[in-house]
Amino acid sequence: MGCASPRKVRQGAAARIAAVAHAALAAEATLTPKPGLVDRCNSGAHRDMDLQTFLVSARAIAPWWLQFVGVGAASAHLQASASLPLVRMIGVQCEDAMVTATRGVNTHKGAIFSIGLLCAAAGRQFVRRGRLTREHLCAEVARMCVGIVERELSVARRPRTAGERMFASHGLTGARGEAASGFALVRTIALPVYDRLRRAGVDEETTLLQVLLHLLAVNADTNVVSRGGVGGLRYVQACATALLREGGAMTAGAAGRLAAFDAALIERRLSPGGTADLIAVTWFLARFDACLAEETQAPLAAAG
Repeated sequence: MGCASPRKVRQGAAARIAAVAHAALAAEATLTPKPGLVDRCNSGAHRDMDLQTFLVSARAIAPWWLQFVGVGAASAHLQASASLPLVRMIGVQCEDAMVTATRGVNTHKGAIFSIGLLCAAAGRQFVRRGRLTREHLCAEVARMCVGIVERELSVARRPRTAGERMFASHGLTGARGEAASGFALVRTIALPVYDRLRRAGVDEETTLLQVLLHLLAVNADTNVVSRGGVGGLRYVQACATALLREGGAMTAGAAGRLAAFDAALIERRLSPGGTADLIAVTWFLARFDACLAEETQAPLAAAG
């Protein structure tokens, strides 16, 4: 199959993928209250960013989601793992746009990695299959990231990045490991909770807060470990588990309990940023099937 350029894929579908990606960042940023994280109420455990910083960042990187889709489509003729370096080239440029807009603040690096992979996977799958679902996307991301943990974490002799340090010190694979698994936590924990509650008529924000608690209870969040060590991670997981036993975000008084959880993490300077990225991934995948139902009935093929 020949290479499809970004201009030769059907623009309506590509634009809708990009729009879902942008909306996913907005949904995560404005979700409130998020323990230890920036939201509409406060800056969580952060001192260098607030909600406005996140919204400015999201606007700055919005044009790049279409580029991720395009590079995925253009590399559809390659083996999945061979497309990863091309996707990362776009990722570096997207990160540059982020730090320029935020004056050096890292607001969305993890989301750029995860959502960028999903957008690129969508581009590849459109060209190769013609239609796709969330399951197709996650499986394609896993194929793109085959061996990434072994290549980039296991062999790192002198850890430089935060992810490399977390693997060297604690064996945590972070965002790379989650992507290589095809977003296993999102598929097996977050999406089932999201789908069940939304089918039951629970509103979007309550649903996402419940999903957040489920993820906090199990995710080995490297952002938390980098700030508070393994003890900090166990604290976050134990608090989330205790809240879920009481019904989590679904009960009367949930807002107060979540606010108390937030205050406790702020006091300890713990920010589960990796889990926040998984919320964005969850929202993206949850909305993907519905938002593209009409567009995915025919292939995104190269013209001519």
